Amino acid sequence: MLREQGSHMSRSDNKNLSAILLAAGESRRMGAINKLTLPIGGTPLVRRTAETLARSGLAELVVVVGHEQAATRELLQGIPARIVYNEDYREGQMTSVYRGLAALKRPCKGVMICLSDQYLLDVDDIGAIARGFARCPTSIMVPVYKGQRGNPVVLDYQHRQAILADRRNLGCKRLIEKNPELVTVMEMPNDHVLIDLDTPEAYASAQQRLSASVDAPEVLNMTG
Repeated sequence: MLREQGSHMSRSDNKNLSAILLAAGESRRMGAINKLTLPIGGTPLVRRTAETLARSGLAELVVVVGHEQAATRELLQGIPARIVYNEDYREGQMTSVYRGLAALKRPCKGVMICLSDQYLLDVDDIGAIARGFARCPTSIMVPVYKGQRGNPVVLDYQHRQAILADRRNLGCKRLIEKNPELVTVMEMPNDHVLIDLDTPEAYASAQQRLSASVDAPEVLNMTG
């Protein structure tokens, strides 16, 4: 197991990673509301996550859109990212991973597969993950907090071609399950890698957590 060894100002490790931000899903568990549009600290959820990744100094950021793609693209205006459309988004998350991997253009050592609803992830978290992957003895790294696995998972770039070549049968989850010897877990200093926003109850928890934070005192409004 890897552990974070303290923060460093240099972002040289970040430049070795690219990120795929998955923003194509229908967010059915949230009900009629597209969760990506919900305000978090005054910023729509998908933009908040994309801005964090864009500020992290990564080699490349690809955002995969699908459901209500026009609205998502509008929310991402001005962010330095390649936005690609996944026409098969209704067939599951792996189709978006595939589309994102296919869209990568810049050289990198590893690829972070990022969820768009992890509203607590910040630049420090991304830097910690990048430093961990730089020391990782295997080709897959999974962040954990108190032993519980979270996201974003990082894959060595070498796995890209295998996933693209076998789109239907080789996904990230299956790759990890079938090849545990390739996986290193990294213990994180906080629970940010575990927290996502799938349901109205989770959104209410986000309101409470952020309203209690010194850094983000705003009380969120479900109606926007």
